[in-house]
Amino acid sequence: MQRTFVVGCPRSGTTIVQAMLARHPQVFTLPETGFFPRLLGGLNYRLGDEGAKQRRRNLARRLGLTRRYGRREFLELQCALLGPEQPLSRAPWFQDDCVSRFIGMLDNLAVQGGRSMWIEKTPNHLLYLPEIEHYLPEARIIHVIRPGIDVLASITDAELRYDNKSFSGGLMQWTRRWNRAAEVHRSRIGARNHHFVFLEDLIHNPAEEWQRLCKFLDLATNVELDQTCHQNIADPKAEPWKRDALSGLPQQAESKVESLFGPQLREWLRERLTSYEELYAASSMAYNREDSFQTPVPIPGVRTVEHADVMEADASVVALKDGRFRVA
Repeated sequence: MQRTFVVGCPRSGTTIVQAMLARHPQVFTLPETGFFPRLLGGLNYRLGDEGAKQRRRNLARRLGLTRRYGRREFLELQCALLGPEQPLSRAPWFQDDCVSRFIGMLDNLAVQGGRSMWIEKTPNHLLYLPEIEHYLPEARIIHVIRPGIDVLASITDAELRYDNKSFSGGLMQWTRRWNRAAEVHRSRIGARNHHFVFLEDLIHNPAEEWQRLCKFLDLATNVELDQTCHQNIADPKAEPWKRDALSGLPQQAESKVESLFGPQLREWLRERLTSYEELYAASSMAYNREDSFQTPVPIPGVRTVEHADVMEADASVVALKDGRFRVA
């Protein structure tokens, strides 16, 4: 069983990459599990939030015992993955056993769906790569990256439009968070089993990016893809900001930078955000990619900027046949 994680800063385009891959008949995927942050905690510290402190490793942690809230979160996740009708066992006392059980659950769900690999997409798993690489040294990691100023504009828009607490904190906090994400991304450039997808490349040249993704994941390219993403990867009512990405058809989104940020604020942000251009250039050099965009080559069912007249796909999500995977 091949295991893959899609990671990145929130609002960087991870959902569209997940939905795009979900159209492939070999791939099983599901809504965000947030497994490692839920099990291990400490997310705000890892994000670099001001005032956040690292938890002390007491004797129980050094012995490998799972925190009390980690066991509680594990049980909630297990119920969401397997369904309330399934008999649930107690959460393991040891952290290693929790991880093994989680991996086993995803393996079994993929097998039940007739798929040869699973893809888990939780953007904040980017901050837990050391643990993921420890427990799953053969796992493949897809990094999805978008310019920091576009990420901040999208986060600001989502907070104003949907009043969702996940996007609160202000521009200073999210600037630090994006810089932290960029630091982690850069640390894995050229690393084994790591692959980089820049959102602008995916939108301008989906065919080439699709070929790169399939090569990295050892996915067959001579198979028929679903016309849209039919796997349940998110609830558009609970997470309306993901609605446009759920079809798995890359398309140009309207930039919110100029409409939300004035000239002085844009300049202030550019001075404080880690250089996206340098990150892109470093990745291009490491993977021997041209630092330019080619003329897109259309692939079936994929909408590009030049093919904007293609009928917009239905973005509704169809539940899987067993009716499970209701992860918040």
